Parts: sequence; structure tokens; C-alpha cells
Amino acid sequence: MPGWIVERGIGETRAALVDGDTILEAHIEPDDTLRAGTVLPARLARRLTQRNEGIAVWDGGEAMLAPLPRGVPEGAAVLVEITRPPLPEPGKPKRARARPALEGAVPGEGPDLLERLPDARLLGRFDADLLEDAGWSTLLEEAVTGQVGFATGSLTLSLTPAMTLIDVDGEQAPAALAVAGAAAAARAIRRLDIGGSIGIDLPDAGDKAARQAAAAAIDAALPQPFERTAVNGFGFVQIVRRRSRVSLPELFALEPVAAHARALLRRAERTGGAGERTLTATPALVAYLAARPAWLAELERRIGAPVGLREDPALAISAGHVQAHVP
Repeated sequence: MPGWIVERGIGETRAALVDGDTILEAHIEPDDTLRAGTVLPARLARRLTQRNEGIAVWDGGEAMLAPLPRGVPEGAAVLVEITRPPLPEPGKPKRARARPALEGAVPGEGPDLLERLPDARLLGRFDADLLEDAGWSTLLEEAVTGQVGFATGSLTLSLTPAMTLIDVDGEQAPAALAVAGAAAAARAIRRLDIGGSIGIDLPDAGDKAARQAAAAAIDAALPQPFERTAVNGFGFVQIVRRRSRVSLPELFALEPVAAHARALLRRAERTGGAGERTLTATPALVAYLAARPAWLAELERRIGAPVGLREDPALAISAGHVQAHVP
């Protein structure tokens, strides 16, 4: 029976819904995330009346506020609840999103992963690596590369400012590939924690019955809540899911150094052996870790050994590795 596993890492918390040796759904929450559900005092900096929105600001952040609170003038104090963290997109980062806090709400941080998953099993430092046993490294590779394989084909995920696009490819007959690809895309959406607007480009399935079968495959593989269009004659279907956090592909695409640094710390924490651990990685990643001595000190505490850093300019950002030195 599927069950949630939560792991408090260094710099991030991870969670996965695991069924046997398969990860059905996964979340990564960096420690510095502005979590959904956080209530904080802000100031209404600007009213966008025609859109029924406003811009709320506070020390160190800002959010699009919707709906626009009635009777609150620009410059006035307002208590807001975060519904989605900011998205650090290239060129034009998207503000966080918020709504007016309910009457009686008290400022405070929103629930973290463990609080949102009260029945989850919390992994300890010396527990078996159940996440990796279920394919955590493969999951991260899918998030980084945007390439997801399934039995009869493959998916290519592309991030755009408007939506996440998923292209289905394979060598089956179009109608069969459309159904298989639709199911695989739905599983990937859930597995990689993709929200917001999502477009799936399926092979032209031909007749209406085949398009309906592809749509039914999505409905069977992707738990509610979500909305979708019908599969049109060109094989395109759009899905909209609630977006309360950054997806795994966005995490690695939009803040790659930070995401890969935390992933390397996880590998270091789970690397066996004795003596000093040397983390070898691209210079940008080493510099990022060196600027966070508290993370390295926590790693040393967890593994009971000193930690060193070594630059290798020839390595890709995802190719960092850990070596244990036997004294």
C-alpha cells in the first residue's frame, strides 16, 4: 500500500509517496521557501482595480494579492496569506501570490511537508535509504533533463513562462501511443509535482473514440483536483492544476546551483565509508557550498567526519561526487 516518506535534509525537506519500489509523487521544499499558508503583515502598495488584484509588500518580499480587499487604500496595512511562493524565472521573476488573510488569522509560517503529511514516516539518519531504493536519483534525473521514459515511448518536458509542455514520442501506432503517452504524462505530472497550466502534445489519435480514450487515461492516472480540456483533433490537451509550490523541474531549472548543491549534500550524507569526505563539483557549486558553512558543519555532524571541497571545472553541474578517505 502506498505510503509517504519524509526526509529532513540539509537545506531542504523531501517527501515521496512510495508504492513498493516506485515513487508516485514527490516534493522538495527548500528551507528558505516562502510556504503556502504563511500569514504575514504587509502593506498594500498598489491597487489594480480592473484586475481585482493588488501588490502587497513587506520587508524582503512582495506578492500579487487577490482578491483586492475592499476599502483598503494604497499604503494601508493588510494581513495576507501566501498561496504560492515566488518563481525565480529568467528575466522576469514572478511575484508570490497571496490572498487576504481570514479574520482572526495570526501571523506565522505555513505548514511544512511533515505537517502537511501527518501520516508520513520520517526517515532518520541511520535508516535504510528508502527514497533511493524507490528511485530518487532517477526522479531527479528526470527533473533535470526533462526526459521521462515509459514502456513504449518517451516524454520531453519543456518549461515556458506560460505553461509546462510535455511532448509524447514513440513508435507505436498513433492511437495506441496517444493513450499510453497520455497516461505516462499524467503520471509524470504527479511524480514531478507539476502544477499550473500544462500542455500535452499527443500523437494525432485520429477518430473521436481514440481521443476520448486518451483523455480517460489522463483521468485514471492523475488524481483530482485538476481541470482539463478535451483532446483536440491535433492531439493537444491542456490541464490546469493548483500550483502552491515550485515543481521539481522548475527547482533545478530556475535555481540550478542551489538545487544541485543540496542534492550533493544528500549524496554525501548517504555515502558510506570512514574518514574525511571530499565533495568534488563544478566551481560554481563549490563556491555556493563554501558560502554556507552551517550546511557543511551540519553534514560533518551527521556523518561524524570532516568534510572537504574540491573544484573540478570539467564536471557538469549535475556530476558532483563524494569520496570517503580511509584514515
